[in-house]
Amino acid sequence: MKSFDVIVMGGGVSGTMAAVAAAKSGAKTLIVESQGYLGGTLTANGVGPMMTFHAGEKQAVQGLTDELIERLKRIGKSPGHIFDTVGFTYSVTPFDAEAMKVELESMVLENGGDILYHTMLAEVKTEEDRITEITVCNKSGLSSLSAKVFIDATGDADLSVRAGAAYTKGRESDGAAQPMTLKMKMINVDIPRVKEYIHAHPEDFPLYNGDTSIIEQAPRLSTAGFVSLFKEAKAKGEISIPREDILFFETNTPGEVIMNTTRILGHDGTDAWSLSRAETIGRKQCRELELFVKKYIPGFEEAHVEFTGPSIGVRGSRQIVGVYTLTAEDILAQKPFDDVIAHSGYPIDIHSPDGEGTKHEKLVWGGMYSIPYRTLITPNLKNVIVIGRCLSATFEAQAAVRTTPTTGAIGHAGGVAAAEAAQQGIDVQHVDITKVQAILKQQGAYLEV
Repeated sequence: MKSFDVIVMGGGVSGTMAAVAAAKSGAKTLIVESQGYLGGTLTANGVGPMMTFHAGEKQAVQGLTDELIERLKRIGKSPGHIFDTVGFTYSVTPFDAEAMKVELESMVLENGGDILYHTMLAEVKTEEDRITEITVCNKSGLSSLSAKVFIDATGDADLSVRAGAAYTKGRESDGAAQPMTLKMKMINVDIPRVKEYIHAHPEDFPLYNGDTSIIEQAPRLSTAGFVSLFKEAKAKGEISIPREDILFFETNTPGEVIMNTTRILGHDGTDAWSLSRAETIGRKQCRELELFVKKYIPGFEEAHVEFTGPSIGVRGSRQIVGVYTLTAEDILAQKPFDDVIAHSGYPIDIHSPDGEGTKHEKLVWGGMYSIPYRTLITPNLKNVIVIGRCLSATFEAQAAVRTTPTTGAIGHAGGVAAAEAAQQGIDVQHVDITKVQAILKQQGAYLEV
């Protein structure tokens, strides 16, 4: 059985930043990922751009997550943080997904971490509220791994729940989750023609309040609207997507866009059968969307689909019940925490579990909220830290902290804390948070304490 100081289960942005941080802090670290590459939602689900690193003019997310962007900028694979021309938040960060895979791997390996791909969690063994070993499944069969500290970066809290952690699931009133989305990437879009339509039909883009000059304020186009065209196609039976508008984002490559428009309701990201059905519905919706944009939206006539997914995107499923549960009230009031380990300016952004509609609750312009370490640990599991979108938060609060810059910052903190617990031989509940905060600052993280 192979043993490590820290094992990170899940190689998304949060998990990768955790692995980099733990390895950088001197811990013998392994990251385990079910795909053959890192990046999670940004590479396995086709999500993009990253949004948002900012709270007004202030950059709330720095450290290792921003180092990733700087690496991509240096090789021409990201324009960096640019103005959000949707008009929803402060900045968006387009990127090249293939380059991101390479840079994420490089960050782990350069800091001495190990990577195990094509591997899924099969079993968890615990003794006295401590994970002693895990069984994983891959091409080599079943094998066991042990660590002093485990980090749950699975997105669905698979590791911590199997270890006995209490959890909630979905909306508190009825358990319903935010809808899933299967992303679709299209190339050869004539962006100048798209912009011409937007300028000529401001009434079709409610977020702009009649002023479409916003779309000229960034080198890549992000936009939401085409409301009347979408409504017309729905009336003709050409569209079955339960959404009110079209949302897409131009990537690092001019003329390439990510369509964030499909909406798959009533499915469960922790149920393999339900997840499989969601994939098929998502692909059907993507086909409808492809035909729609080519027929209705000027500038898409010669565009074609590069790929969907590759896998469906899940906004939320399980949330652990931590030592502290972050709430919408905490976020909107910008509640300070002594054990703060990350900040964010992204608003509460709930895609309706019931159908059309998206509910937003924004802070005052430039408002920034804090995420406490206590949301990453449970009252009982002594050697488990939970990061990413399955941390301890209410349904509404999770809808704010679930985006990749924020989860990257959370992962960075989780990796530092895990290394500290492993090296000091202490439970994760007893980590010296002031020391963790100091190390985070040394590693470039932005923290207002």
